[in-house]
Amino acid sequence: MDVSTLVIVAVLCIVLVYGVFIYNNLVQLKHNVSKAWANIDVLLKQRHDELPKLVETCKQYMHYEKDALEAIIKARSAVSTARQDSDIKSLGVAETQLRLGLGNLFALAESYPELKASESFQYLQSRITGLEQGIADRREFYNESTNLSNIRIEQFPDVLVARKMGFKAFDLLEFSEVEKTDIDMNMLFR
Repeated sequence: MDVSTLVIVAVLCIVLVYGVFIYNNLVQLKHNVSKAWANIDVLLKQRHDELPKLVETCKQYMHYEKDALEAIIKARSAVSTARQDSDIKSLGVAETQLRLGLGNLFALAESYPELKASESFQYLQSRITGLEQGIADRREFYNESTNLSNIRIEQFPDVLVARKMGFKAFDLLEFSEVEKTDIDMNMLFR
């Protein structure tokens, strides 16, 4: 073999190794997004399981607040459907409705001293609040993982490998403007 052939073979080997390196990094990023979604999914499922208990506890005390309870049940169903379908956009909308419904329910509970004093209600309220905080943390991790993956599949030279291997961008978990604005607490207590 002459020197020019050796140089060409060496360059091709370097390009191949670099392509494998890029591919492996893209796979890792894709699986990080999947793992982040799975973490959110676990908490959504736990919250999904707790909400009927909360609604039943509230029904025992809140005979006149049927609309608030039905809104939570409807939003819970929408979150469940979006979660099962892995529909990130629909999940953001459904989550907004559920969080508003829960905020309204907890505000209405202030008018029912027996409900507020109930150990079951207190436990469920604190459990759901903790799950909400966990979901918020994991949403942030999911969006960060998604963002890193989306950036990498658009950067050169990664874009060449990403296109060739069929890597696609992920949707961010976004929420409506309603959820991003401050809640008017006076409205909730009317």
